[in-house]
Amino acid sequence: MISSERELRAAGPLIVAAALAVVASVAITAQDGLPDPWVCLAFALFIGVGEILRITLPGGRESAPLASAGALAFALLPGFQGYDIHVTVALAVTVVTVGSVVGAFPRAFVGQGLHLDELARRVLTTMLAAAVLIPVLPLVYPDRTEVDWKLALAMTLAAVLAGVLDAVLAAAVRASQQRAPFRTAVVDESRALVGIASAIAATGVLIALAAPVMGYWALPVFAVPLLLTQFSFRRFATIEGTYQQTIRALSRITEVGGYTETGHARRVSRLAVMVGRELGVSERDLKELEYAANLHDIGQLSLAEPIPGGTTTILSPTDQRTIAELGANVIEQTGVLTKAAQIVRRQADPYRPAPGRVDPTLLLESRIIKVVNAYDDLVGASLESDRMLQAVERLELGIDREYDPQVVDTLARIVARQTEYAY
Repeated sequence: MISSERELRAAGPLIVAAALAVVASVAITAQDGLPDPWVCLAFALFIGVGEILRITLPGGRESAPLASAGALAFALLPGFQGYDIHVTVALAVTVVTVGSVVGAFPRAFVGQGLHLDELARRVLTTMLAAAVLIPVLPLVYPDRTEVDWKLALAMTLAAVLAGVLDAVLAAAVRASQQRAPFRTAVVDESRALVGIASAIAATGVLIALAAPVMGYWALPVFAVPLLLTQFSFRRFATIEGTYQQTIRALSRITEVGGYTETGHARRVSRLAVMVGRELGVSERDLKELEYAANLHDIGQLSLAEPIPGGTTTILSPTDQRTIAELGANVIEQTGVLTKAAQIVRRQADPYRPAPGRVDPTLLLESRIIKVVNAYDDLVGASLESDRMLQAVERLELGIDREYDPQVVDTLARIVARQTEYAY
């Protein structure tokens, strides 16, 4: 959902490209006319209903699988029972846009926003799918009567190319929004969308293949499996959200017990994820980093007396590593946070255990938490720009041994942006 100026700038070129395609397509369609208004209306309504039934995928991604499947099906439509319909690229873009916009307005009316970036991606991927299939349709569907493997193969290829384009476009927007490396964003988007994208592609191809024989019945019949898939993804996203909330609640134990300052774990977690994202940590590992950052101080519960202010950086290296080890042991007891436990166990280890020698076994996530934890110990909840910049300068004094220079540099860039916005 486009909800901020930065997100709008990130998706701006994508939205402009889609808008130009829509304007040109609508103009061409208005000139040529609709080949059969009822078929176009049926697909537009199908897409609109799918837009209303959109879901949130793991990672906070918004998706409307049913709408995307309907859009793909219309773009690949070779014919329709009882109708002599020839779908063009312009017609496909027009119908998909109308259906998507009609479906988006009810959600916008209740305050759920317009997902302009996803709508733009749907328009462009629809255009690509139609542009790939239409030129070869006379070769794979010559008499427009017999559906065979050649047509199915051509449709599948077009659907795959559309899916690849969708992942690349989503990655480009996400990389710009979050300042993540484009390559990492592509991998993350591919992993996140491969499951639902496969279901969308299969549904779209099946509807398009069945429409010449089944007509309107192809839409509801093949929508049912995708709706069940949507339900499964929704359940998974809900469970994952509950899991994250549980971890965040557990992180407050040290605050309630007076061992750390209020909000320390939350601040470290949020900043660590920002640093990790800019350093190219994959989304899968970012989750583990977030869990570890939230629980990084849980070992302090073993102390007889709280450390003043919860500042572990004032302790000796031995005491810091003891707290980290105890915390890792507690986290391991969950049986499901093995990676997070490993990160916490090594969070107090120096980047260079000896002058001039880097520890190759020290996880990047552990190095990030070490730097960010030290930064928050110095700054706390303060929003004073001078204090934030001075904290970074103090960390830079420790890059010869304690801190990873790359992590400190990344943190410095983030802090510089934050202080710039403060002014």
